[in-house]
Amino acid sequence: METQHRAPVRLGEHIVEIVSDSGEGAQKAGQTFGMVSAKKGNGVWTVEIIPAEIKPPSRSPAGASGIRVRIGSTDMTNMGDEADLVVAFNEQVLYGRIAQGAYKKGTHVILENKWADDPIEAIRGQYAAALQDFENRGYIVHELPMEAACREITPNPLLGKNMFVLGMLCHIYQRGLEEAKNEIALIFSRKGEKVISLNHRLLEAGEIFAAENLDLCYEIPPWPNDKPLIVSNGNQAIGLGVMAAGMETVAMYPITPATSASHYIASIIHKVGGCLHQAEDEIAAIGFALGSSYAGKTTCTITSGPGMALKTEFIGLGVMAEIPLVIVVVQRGGPSTGLPTKVEQGDLLAAAFGAPGDAPKVIMAAATIEECFHFMITARRLAEAFRTPVMVLTDANLATGVQPYPRPQVNAEWYPPPLDQSPWDKNTPPYDWDEQTGLSPRPIPGQPGGEYVLTGLAHTNYSKVAYDPYSNQIGCNMRSRKMATLQQTLKPPKIHGDPEGDLLVVGWGSTLGSIDEAVDRIRAEGRKISSLHLRFLSPLEPGLKEIFARFRKVMTVEINYSDQLDQPGITPENRRPAQLAYILRAMTAVDVDFWSTVPGQPLPPGLVYKEIIRIHDAMKGDV
Repeated sequence: METQHRAPVRLGEHIVEIVSDSGEGAQKAGQTFGMVSAKKGNGVWTVEIIPAEIKPPSRSPAGASGIRVRIGSTDMTNMGDEADLVVAFNEQVLYGRIAQGAYKKGTHVILENKWADDPIEAIRGQYAAALQDFENRGYIVHELPMEAACREITPNPLLGKNMFVLGMLCHIYQRGLEEAKNEIALIFSRKGEKVISLNHRLLEAGEIFAAENLDLCYEIPPWPNDKPLIVSNGNQAIGLGVMAAGMETVAMYPITPATSASHYIASIIHKVGGCLHQAEDEIAAIGFALGSSYAGKTTCTITSGPGMALKTEFIGLGVMAEIPLVIVVVQRGGPSTGLPTKVEQGDLLAAAFGAPGDAPKVIMAAATIEECFHFMITARRLAEAFRTPVMVLTDANLATGVQPYPRPQVNAEWYPPPLDQSPWDKNTPPYDWDEQTGLSPRPIPGQPGGEYVLTGLAHTNYSKVAYDPYSNQIGCNMRSRKMATLQQTLKPPKIHGDPEGDLLVVGWGSTLGSIDEAVDRIRAEGRKISSLHLRFLSPLEPGLKEIFARFRKVMTVEINYSDQLDQPGITPENRRPAQLAYILRAMTAVDVDFWSTVPGQPLPPGLVYKEIIRIHDAMKGDV
């Protein structure tokens, strides 16, 4: 077939998916395509599509494994709505994505066609039925023998088809192959030149194959930006933040979706003089971290929801004993082991209240991949200044998503000060609480005179175990007063949109991009709707009650469970609120409304748009 020479169609953005069975490398192809696009100057946001089981049934909707890549000529802050183009290695995995509303009428489906001639009649029948169904849905299907073309390069297409598809995408989106070859060389650098060469040939073959077989050719101009950029996912940004903050010790136990943070840290932290300790379980990991911090190290532990549950008792020890510690929680769906590979914002209340007794702690939530980096520096500083555990919440969407952001300029002030080696004044108790702030200086064992007995029991300011009527009250007062002191240093959150209006949408975490994009669309239609996004969840940022008073209605949008009033048996009296709404209602005494959902995937801006419009329309009869 002759090579196509169609002039490229210029676009502002496009959403691409690669979907396959587990183990066929769709994520690696998509990540590389996203990386190449970012280095070409496009805004990029990626979302991995990961089945819940390690080896799900092949050719099944539940086994859909892949990646979504949104590329554009502006900053991409979320996964967008329906995809414009999808490459599928079989037709059944598409149904897993169709169930999540991933495609629209007019979506181009580039489909592996070997199943049409499969020796098993049932598979041939499934393929034929799916083709008819896809046509009825309005998809534009391109049946192609991708695997047969790969066999001309390698006898095992399962280990190379993904790079072949990468070559196809490079042709369709005018990427050129140089950047892609460089990325491939980096990815397979440990496997040697033979493997790199094979994948380069597959890449080139894919580019030629697309030119010969597809009449699809797009140009997405780069995002105007003269600042140096870095491209990473959220877990890598956490790892970079750990080192930029001068943290010397990271202790963790592998758990999805937090594990890749430890892989990244383990590969480089030794170069900056730190160490990563993989403990035998989650409890041992935080115990190691607390012990290290008590001895004067700057320390962090990283986990996900079930791991946070196991760490709970030690988190309480950190609060009671006032040991600085940064705890990163990469949220996933729950309860129990829940949805290990899916996104949810379900750990906020557990982070805030999941401890016996009164255990106030600082809780921050990163809203972007860039913030995953910078929040580690802030968290380390706060942990040590306020002598308390600081929790940083991210989620699976941030952890695996790839986005370019301004390259941080490392600042020496980000590092912790050197340990105080001067003798400790023995007349100063180890908890010399300031009556106004609750703060106290921190003696370090090894500092002459700085030794003290650490206890998780209620204690006096000399760290002596105490059961008298006053000591526990004083200790609780001081630990809570630190939260009030921190809150007084924070600024009110910025409002996205007008400072007053009909409806204020409040969010937290990785929903920032979708909420802002939805609100921008609605504001362009003339509706008086604004949004704000909270980064500090304990203590809350100040001024919320005054801000809320300027809007007729306030509602949260979240990815955790809440009851909706149209559900059977649900009344205004027994309705369970979403988690941020629960906190805002308690702390501001404002009747904050809420909308939330738990689909196991990030919120598309189009869905947020529809829900805001629905709620705003319902307000028309309100006085």
